Amino acid sequence: MTEIAFYHLQHSPLEKVLPRLLEKTLAAGHRAVVILGAPERVEALNAALWSYDQDSWIPHGSAADGNAADQPVWLTQADENPNGARYLFLADGAASARIAEFERCFELFDGNDPDAVAAARARWKAYQDAGHALAYWQQTAPGGWTKKD
Repeated sequence: MTEIAFYHLQHSPLEKVLPRLLEKTLAAGHRAVVILGAPERVEALNAALWSYDQDSWIPHGSAADGNAADQPVWLTQADENPNGARYLFLADGAASARIAEFERCFELFDGNDPDAVAAARARWKAYQDAGHALAYWQQTAPGGWTKKD
């Protein structure tokens, strides 16, 4: 059973929220795969992770960089796990048929987009039916989160 946490983004975009979650993942000694909705989003996030905070660094790469097995954080649009990650991050409506292979999954979705909210609700139901442990976090302000039941 995979622990799946939904992150309902309302005040900050993915490019601001994801780096903090990845920092926590790496600090805990874990690797991550981040699956995004399109190749151009992979490259945009790849660039954003290099410059999001001048006092921090997240070691990461994508197919454009190569050496997936050496990358603690792997950015992709494919349903893959080439770096042996235990943590999976899904954004931009990306999905994975490999959820059960991961210890934890983070579903990040734009709470200001009605279609993204509806899709997240459908994924919640499917995960619930599959027996995964679920949590829901709603963004309360830039940087703030409230866990909802």
